[in-house]
Amino acid sequence: MELHQRIVSAPVDFGAVRTEFGLASGYPPEAVSEARGAVDAFAGGRVDRREIPLVTIDPVGAMDLDQALCLTRTPDGFLLYYAIADVAAFVVPGGPLAQASLVRGQTFYFPDGTVPLHPTVLSEDRASLLPDVDRPAALWTIECDENAEPLRYSVTRALVRSRARLDYAAVQADADAGRLHPAITALPDFGRLRIAAGLRRGAINLRLPAQSVVRDDEQTGIDHWQLVLEPRTAADDWNEQVSLLTGMCAARIMLDGNNSTAPGKPARTSPEAATKSAGSGDASANGGAQAGSAARTDGGAHANSEAASNAAAATPEANDHLGLLRTMPPPASAAIESMHRTAAAVGVRWPKTESAGQLLAGLDANTPAALVLMSEATSLLRGASYTIPNGQSPDTLQHSAIGAAYAHVTAPLRRLADRYATEICLSHCAGTEVPQWVHEGLAPVADVMRRTDALANKVERACLDLTEATVLAPRLGTDFDAVVLREATPTRPAEIFIPTPPVLAKCTGTPPEGTPVTVRLTTSDPTTRTVTFAYPAIDANGDGAMPPNSSPGRGKPPSAS
Repeated sequence: MELHQRIVSAPVDFGAVRTEFGLASGYPPEAVSEARGAVDAFAGGRVDRREIPLVTIDPVGAMDLDQALCLTRTPDGFLLYYAIADVAAFVVPGGPLAQASLVRGQTFYFPDGTVPLHPTVLSEDRASLLPDVDRPAALWTIECDENAEPLRYSVTRALVRSRARLDYAAVQADADAGRLHPAITALPDFGRLRIAAGLRRGAINLRLPAQSVVRDDEQTGIDHWQLVLEPRTAADDWNEQVSLLTGMCAARIMLDGNNSTAPGKPARTSPEAATKSAGSGDASANGGAQAGSAARTDGGAHANSEAASNAAAATPEANDHLGLLRTMPPPASAAIESMHRTAAAVGVRWPKTESAGQLLAGLDANTPAALVLMSEATSLLRGASYTIPNGQSPDTLQHSAIGAAYAHVTAPLRRLADRYATEICLSHCAGTEVPQWVHEGLAPVADVMRRTDALANKVERACLDLTEATVLAPRLGTDFDAVVLREATPTRPAEIFIPTPPVLAKCTGTPPEGTPVTVRLTTSDPTTRTVTFAYPAIDANGDGAMPPNSSPGRGKPPSAS
């Protein structure tokens, strides 16, 4: 099945979505003023590590560069330097910028721009790890063995200098040609080893087609937008493993609550070993996702209510292990059983010795059966939240999607939680007290992150729905090839995926799950952002699935008559 075709674009106004969700594009002037005058509060205490040849890997054109890495081989394995923008160095605790960012929680991304967490003078300039300029950073040092398992890890405030700004497609092309930048020559081997480690832990990598809305540069005048499928390269996956490992190390530092991982001292335990000792259970029951998907699910956005209440009720000052973790509960047994039934229904053999992640990793992502199973696997990934450790059992502090304890620390320019979690790790590794502003702000930040996570998912879905409905509106009555991801039930219609244009939509009728079918577009309303297809596409009694004043025709719009 071809999954990367282009479809004609249409003019779309995303301003209405911003208005609907109350997202102002402007920033409070007093916060902007603070950002313009901000200086590095820790300039005098930084370690000078500008000799490390760091590089950034981001989407083309990105300016909010949170991370820069240098990953090399050593006689014993790998040495990773991972520099993270030190946003806390520029934000005065309790000041206008701190207050404004607490309200926003995270950057909201729209096809035509962003509603940023911080003023762009900070996030795209002074705090961004742009190339060829000195920047303050929280520098992670992670030593790994030959299997890319962490041995020692720590973080300290440093002065760094990125050498180059790379993008995913270019890194993949360089890897294929054998000419990777010297700073990341070890990235392919490291990434593959870490992916294998994730499968052993029970992690799941969902490779569902990821929808995206992009500007059509071939059009002029009114903004035209088109639906595309985001190409995901192996380089994306390798780079993702760097962030995942860093987040796992951060979680262990916060849970250990000591300086055992300082340079020259052995880590108390690797994140993987800690996961096993915590009793994470059967891999197939504790698998999760390393990568997001375009499936219609709010699983990652909705907090587990018990974990949320525990986090909100925590008193950070009383915690021996102060921290802010990204958690996800194990999937319900009913979800696992449902996925087994789905595998059998689409003819995929699932050995008892394989976890859900191992099963999916062995499938051809372009086949209908794989699309169905990956869509079904999203039901395993419910209840992601932010949790403050407060005496809970170890399993409730795990992220089942990763198979380990995990924390967000690698994107502070666009996510508020990372600023706080990073500060806790810096304090533990330096052997100093965690700042009072972290103690006081931790519970409010956890609440804000849960709220804005849900909001960000709604905004993303609204933009996709609006674009789908606008692009498809002229094609009412057209037949499309589709794959049935979920069959209809008494409580919900079937769900289908159409590769051209890439659309996830509801479908009336009873199309059989996991099969290629032909469906007909019956509703495409930009005002309500709704798109509906019908099965079967063939007329019944002269009208059937066809809307009024339309005529059939595969891939062709209805007649104007």
